[in-house]
Amino acid sequence: MHEIHPADLQADAAYKLLCGIVVPRPIAWVSTRSTSGVSNLAPFSCFTFVSHRPPMLGVSIGRRPGGFKDTARNIHETQEFVVHIGDETLLDPVHRTGSVFPPEVSEADELGLELVPSKLVAPLRVAKAPIAMECRLHKVIDFGNNQFFVGEIALFHIREGLAVDNKIDSGRLRPIARLGGPNYSTLGEIIGMSSQPELPDAKSGAAG
Repeated sequence: MHEIHPADLQADAAYKLLCGIVVPRPIAWVSTRSTSGVSNLAPFSCFTFVSHRPPMLGVSIGRRPGGFKDTARNIHETQEFVVHIGDETLLDPVHRTGSVFPPEVSEADELGLELVPSKLVAPLRVAKAPIAMECRLHKVIDFGNNQFFVGEIALFHIREGLAVDNKIDSGRLRPIARLGGPNYSTLGEIIGMSSQPELPDAKSGAAG
């Protein structure tokens, strides 16, 4: 078994290693708005939900050598953002918005993506995204060179037909996920399991 000591790794090497290990990762396609009114759109795959009551999302954003990324700066300044979940049809624009654009340039405008007004926050949302969640900043936590932005969801936008009794049909959603490097995966086969796994019979001697 090959062993790697973290102390021997440069930051970029550790990043590449972890991105290939923690897979697949859901992608937060984050829309923000600068104080001057420029819309920003960028993907982040260090992403999860952190609470369901109230519903909160967490997105980890690294710093650039010169300071904050546009998304992080905008959230700090405006306290609002929108998290989208992209499907297979949006893979190309999701990937392309990961390029570095000048702060005064809107990625959505450059790529011809239609943005529509949100209901409760200022940042616009992507019209074609099957899911969009309007968020208000709750807390920012520093972890090394990264900042973890926790946002409380103020409003869900979910495409018709994706949710039944508040359960998302993943087969209809067809989300995309990030792997290591410029690689992505689709949902693939869905394997259904019992919602309540059976416990081994204690009398059978099965180990737990």
